[in-house]
Amino acid sequence: MNIFDILGPVMVGPSSSHTAGAARIGAMARTLLGEEPAEAKLHLHGSFAESGPGHGTDRALVAGLLGMKPDDLRIPNAFAEAEKAGLSYAFDTVDLRDAHPNTVVIEVTGRSGRTLELQASSVGGGRILVTKVDGVDVGFTGEYNTLIIRNQDENGVVAAVTTILNQLRINVANMSLCRSRRGGSALMVIETDQHIKPHQVSFMSDLEGILSVIYYDKEEEDDVSGFDESNL
Repeated sequence: MNIFDILGPVMVGPSSSHTAGAARIGAMARTLLGEEPAEAKLHLHGSFAESGPGHGTDRALVAGLLGMKPDDLRIPNAFAEAEKAGLSYAFDTVDLRDAHPNTVVIEVTGRSGRTLELQASSVGGGRILVTKVDGVDVGFTGEYNTLIIRNQDENGVVAAVTTILNQLRINVANMSLCRSRRGGSALMVIETDQHIKPHQVSFMSDLEGILSVIYYDKEEEDDVSGFDESNL
């Protein structure tokens, strides 16, 4: 445990879980979308729904979607900033089974029409856990550099990706795999200790069987390199 685990993150309050964590969730959705968001639907669960507005959760989520970090002094004015940025948003409540009390589902559409659905929880101290991406179960925190790779469930695709990471001397901290069905689409989530350069991400997106690659850069949370079949 370090001093930040005891004192909490540097942030605009009042709550590390309801405000700082919410801002990080919004920022994660923006990063994984890979472009400026134009419209967002935010479905609040549990404590986020019941007491979130009083803690500024709604403003913090919108602030994150605008690219603000938890210590940004503009967070209390996030709704006005969203209007200036042309971001439309709507909130409602949802009852999720077996979800953390501080959970939100964000459906976001980018300027180009690209869409993303993210489910994530604020688990305390400003930390977050992403549990679903586009309906697929995942489990990553944003505490590592993270590759989210959609691929065809074909022999050799996973080996090709991990071979490249090995050649680049990039250590895998955590890795999870899931697929919709045998031979269908699959999802790799790979957390790494080292930074991955944009051209290296691009190279992986060109591999046979890869449908899309999104890279979350822990070192620069507002910088994203996203590649899919529509922009190759």
